Amino acid sequence: MNWFRQTDDQPVAGWGLVLNFAIALILLSAVFYFSMSASLNVWQWDVLWQYRIQFWNGWKLTILLSAAALVLSTVLGLLWALAGRSSWLPVRCMARTLIEAIRGTPLLAQIYIFFYVIADAVHLENRYVAGVLILSIFSGAYIAEVFRAGIESVGKSQIESARAIGLDRLQTYRFVIIPQAVRVTLPPLAGQFASLIKDSSLLSTVAIVEFTKSSGDVASLTYSNLECYLLLAPGYLILTLPISLWTRALERRHRFET
Repeated sequence: MNWFRQTDDQPVAGWGLVLNFAIALILLSAVFYFSMSASLNVWQWDVLWQYRIQFWNGWKLTILLSAAALVLSTVLGLLWALAGRSSWLPVRCMARTLIEAIRGTPLLAQIYIFFYVIADAVHLENRYVAGVLILSIFSGAYIAEVFRAGIESVGKSQIESARAIGLDRLQTYRFVIIPQAVRVTLPPLAGQFASLIKDSSLLSTVAIVEFTKSSGDVASLTYSNLECYLLLAPGYLILTLPISLWTRALERRHRFET
């Protein structure tokens, strides 16, 4: 068995994959170590250890904000995607306008507008709820486009066939469109979910003390800027990597020959 080469006919699995990933990890770690070895004597990790609770609390808050936003943005994205395909033109135009407006403006601008204008107008004082809503609305617009592309990837002939055998609109979506659209939407959804988690770092601009804000606060106290922000990389990777692995597993589960 060749553990270092993979083809469509002879995929590498099991210990072969473990071995290759271990080699890749060792090589990347070696490159990182030698790149930073010249300055290893100036690191202040012992100083940062005193603020471990602050880092931990910020990381936990990032998890909570991201998890809530993931669920809400998925629901909003699905609703907007369906509204964009509605036979009612006012509903369709409203959905398209919202999606394009959100996707066409930067998240940082939306955070300030929502937090200091809209939230103030409706007397929404809880900055954590506002943060979740901001992330959900922003990511929901992108997820809506992912769902739209997945739905439109299903051929019209299949939809017409579903109608011909007596399926109504809801049954057509449930039994014909959604099973096929899932396979198409999983890869971009994984990327969007990972982006949402990383975008949560911008909530630090409105004093939400999540992971990035915690790192910035500690950096300002200890003057260990590089060490603090180096911690962000593995911290966010721990959150985004399971999403990628989970969606890959779902892809394999829903893969079928066309």
